Amino acid sequence: MLSYSSATADTPLLGETIGENFERTVERFGDREALVEVPTGRRWTYAELDAEVDTVARALLARGVAKGDRVGIWSPNRAEWVLVQYATAKIGAILVNVNPAYRGHELDYVVRQSGMRLLISALTHKTSDYRAMVEQIGFRDVVYLDDPSWEALLAEQAPEERLRERMASLSFDDPINIQYTSGTTGFPKGATLSHHNILNNGFFVGELLHYTERDRVCLPVPFYHCFGMVMGNLGATSHGACVVIPAPSFEPEATLRAVQDERCTSLYGVPTMFIAELALAAKFDLSTLRTGIMAGSPCPVEVMKRVVSEMNMREVAICYGMTETSPVSTMTRHDDSLTRRTETVGRVMPHVEVKIVHPETGLVVPRGEAGELCTRGYSVMLGYWEEPDKTAEAIDAARWMHTGDLATMDADGYVNIVGRIKDMVIRGGENIYPREIEEFLYTHPDIADVQVIGVPDERFGEEVMAWIIMREGAEPLTAEAVREFCAGRLAHYKIPRYVHVVDSFPMTVTGKIRKVEMREQAVELLGLQEAARRRNA
Repeated sequence: MLSYSSATADTPLLGETIGENFERTVERFGDREALVEVPTGRRWTYAELDAEVDTVARALLARGVAKGDRVGIWSPNRAEWVLVQYATAKIGAILVNVNPAYRGHELDYVVRQSGMRLLISALTHKTSDYRAMVEQIGFRDVVYLDDPSWEALLAEQAPEERLRERMASLSFDDPINIQYTSGTTGFPKGATLSHHNILNNGFFVGELLHYTERDRVCLPVPFYHCFGMVMGNLGATSHGACVVIPAPSFEPEATLRAVQDERCTSLYGVPTMFIAELALAAKFDLSTLRTGIMAGSPCPVEVMKRVVSEMNMREVAICYGMTETSPVSTMTRHDDSLTRRTETVGRVMPHVEVKIVHPETGLVVPRGEAGELCTRGYSVMLGYWEEPDKTAEAIDAARWMHTGDLATMDADGYVNIVGRIKDMVIRGGENIYPREIEEFLYTHPDIADVQVIGVPDERFGEEVMAWIIMREGAEPLTAEAVREFCAGRLAHYKIPRYVHVVDSFPMTVTGKIRKVEMREQAVELLGLQEAARRRNA
């Protein structure tokens, strides 16, 4: 059997815009709670939320925002983020998600590259002074939340008829969202997504989680990323479920308190979030939890098992995807065994195809053999905003999105991510997948988290290095102790030569580990500059 799989569904794709879908939900569940902002205590039913969304939409129309204009949102999680998301969708403006962690030069790049017409921004967040950075880059058309400029925007309202006319002029294939990739190397690229892309992806994520109007979804993941605004917001609103915002950014205690007090049934997070929550889980009543999603980076098996047993998330799902695919391509199902949900990223999503190809020949590899994962279907982005060459590098002539991830597929179609093509370690001609070593080291009782990288080596080309975060109260492990733990249980060439104990890993705001930065730091730490120079020569 070859490593190809596709999935049909009894439920067809949604052929409507985000605005149309949202209003259908409002008609069905107008009196049910739609949004809760825990820090401020603000609450909206679907009918109330729709009225406020329309207020923002009509204000943007009065401001002169045209179909296809780019409107930026630069803010941590808050209710107004949601209002702007659905308001821009109703008027056909393209929402540009700006990373809350960006500094001035990064903001300047996104504003210019997207051709932004208007920016809606928070005033501050943590140590960031957003107004100062906006003024630094000289951008003028900006509205600040919690500021008179926001009230002034809302004060001008286009007629309701104009909003209805604009909505009637939209197609579900129109671009509606630009999300800039994490930019772990080089400038970030603006993945351009349509109504059809993200509405359907959110909807089918919700379908596989068995969402109904009775679900309450706690979202500590950032809205500016697909995890928050698609799998979270659109997954919930397409089913009449309630979105719960526990805090502007991730706080483990605030998240668990929100789950407890708001009686949430679903919780999202990246593995590092769940690791932090597990340390506090015993202090809270999490009995209402049923499901949720762990995604964003490889999910350690031991962490997944503890989430199921200690946080009552018996139907928690693993999702795999990328911004460019709206984002989810594969997902575990609620009735999958714990083994399937801890050792794979599930099967292909409904109405999507996946295949695994040899990185050099491009041919589909046999089941069980590692290769590059590719995906095709409604979820593949329209392209990178105004970067046709970059788009052509990622999406081939047959519309397959090349992920850059190494994966295997078993006989039943379950996919396992074994690493990134660029992260694969080649030691003395042996291909080593860091994920395999990480999963093994997670079984050490004193290790809370671990990342494995390759570092330059004069003799073998590369050597294996493990960065380790210790469990609370445990003594730091030496390289010798780690090697002793691995001896006889891992092939000798996979055993880490170097061990570095740290308090945290360098990562993006979405929780993706920056292995490129880890390698750079390791070269300096270990004095391997000469080996690195020769390897790159």
